[in-house]
Amino acid sequence: MESKAPGLFDEAVKKLQEANEELCRPEEDVVSYLVCKNSQYAMESFMRGYLLKNNIETAGDENINTLFKRCVVLNEKFGEIDLRDFTCKGHKSDSRSCSDTAKVSRCFEIAGEMDQLLRREKVLV
Repeated sequence: MESKAPGLFDEAVKKLQEANEELCRPEEDVVSYLVCKNSQYAMESFMRGYLLKNNIETAGDENINTLFKRCVVLNEKFGEIDLRDFTCKGHKSDSRSCSDTAKVSRCFEIAGEMDQLLRREKVLV
């Protein structure tokens, strides 16, 4: 189980970088859907990887909110990440489109906070 975690972390970091690259484009060229979906995919992969690293199996149909709650139980520092303004947390990452700039920015911020947390915890290097 733990052997799958590094691949999930690598994929999460890659998706977060892709979201960042999209945000660095001129504003009129930014495809907000790509930023949002890449950020959501990164969040989901960070959390699945963290759970698997701790020998906790995840189901394919778990959404971001469910994964987040499981991560908080395992490590209360996840609770420092605020999901209140994140409206897509109850959906699978491929089920909703994001076009609102505030939503897209919030998705990217949360994914970045997860990346930072896992680096502080020495899960990611």
